[in-house]
Amino acid sequence: MRIPDWVGALYATLLMQTVAAVLGHGLTVLAPLITADAGMPPESVGHLSALSAGGTALFLLLGGPFLTRWGPVRTLQIGATVSASAMLLAGLGTAPVLLGAALLLGIGYGPTPPAGSRILAATAPPQHRALIFSIKQAGAPMGGAIAGLGLAPIAAHFGWPTALLAAVALSLLAAASIQPFKTALDRERDPAQRLDLGVILHRATWLAPLRALALHPALPPLTWLAVSFAVVQGCLFAFTVTWLTVDRGFSIVDAGMAFASLQAAGVVARILLGWVADRMGRPMRHLVVQALAGAAVTAGFGLMPAGLPLLAVDALAFLTGFLAASWNGIYLSEVARLAPPAMISAATAGSTLFTFIGYLAAPAAFALVVALGGSWALAFGLCGAQLAAIAIWVGPRLWRG
Repeated sequence: MRIPDWVGALYATLLMQTVAAVLGHGLTVLAPLITADAGMPPESVGHLSALSAGGTALFLLLGGPFLTRWGPVRTLQIGATVSASAMLLAGLGTAPVLLGAALLLGIGYGPTPPAGSRILAATAPPQHRALIFSIKQAGAPMGGAIAGLGLAPIAAHFGWPTALLAAVALSLLAAASIQPFKTALDRERDPAQRLDLGVILHRATWLAPLRALALHPALPPLTWLAVSFAVVQGCLFAFTVTWLTVDRGFSIVDAGMAFASLQAAGVVARILLGWVADRMGRPMRHLVVQALAGAAVTAGFGLMPAGLPLLAVDALAFLTGFLAASWNGIYLSEVARLAPPAMISAATAGSTLFTFIGYLAAPAAFALVVALGGSWALAFGLCGAQLAAIAIWVGPRLWRG
């Protein structure tokens, strides 16, 4: 019996999404230890997260020629190698090097959204599109859970440099393991595509993903909602471990457990809610309702009273991750559905570019709120409030489809 093409495509994209998330979240999970050794304040993890998001946005804006030349599988492999190099650089442990490593880590993550969407859009059965995209996107919180449950204990027992080396080894092994899929999934690449600076920095290169957002009237409001979700998710992922250790007195291992609960909820919810969105047949309506619910739980998470037992903290983290960190697959499946087949990569890159601007700006703003006012609850409350406001603003347009 022949295995459907989408099964191998889903394996490759899910694996690389998961590993990219392990490395991306690994830096934030280990941040309380790394920044302390580097002489940086704990809230500077927001600046590292912002730089990482900036690196991803840079690739999304200028990376189209690389995807065309190499194909999605090879581009994912190179991205994993770049991310591994960034973690090795972070191991030097000085403030300037950490900033450069964060930027490089984001560039390595950059191929994941457009390459994954290109692969799955060409292979996924239309009636299961939201579910398949959501399973692939479940790799992001799955990677975060692995970072919280795996890298934090390694760092606690053997030191954070050893944890970074474990992440490097995982990234390189994953890149090698998807090599058998390269021939089948990179068929449409163009080996004649030039990669000189003249092409990469050409106006047409960086305008292509932006112009793709005009291909359907629902793409701009859908992108606005995704940006707002990204603000919430970016802050939750960047600050949960630091907040719990610095403000609530948890150990790095217990805070890592709560972070893993947040991420594990995203794994469960992305698959479950992707299935629900397919059954409803109205994924954009689903996203509007989820945004309002996610806004409420995010604000509530930040207002969590001090002194709660770890089990209760884990439960609140799980609920927050379930509603506020499980939107990605449904959103990307809708972008792929709305864009013409030949423009799926460009539309995904353009829309995802703006979401990563949200990932970039939000942690820096969050860190500023904490630094100026010292209130973590206020910062989390503002995250939830902006998501509710954007959902109310774009909701009527998305509700009409």
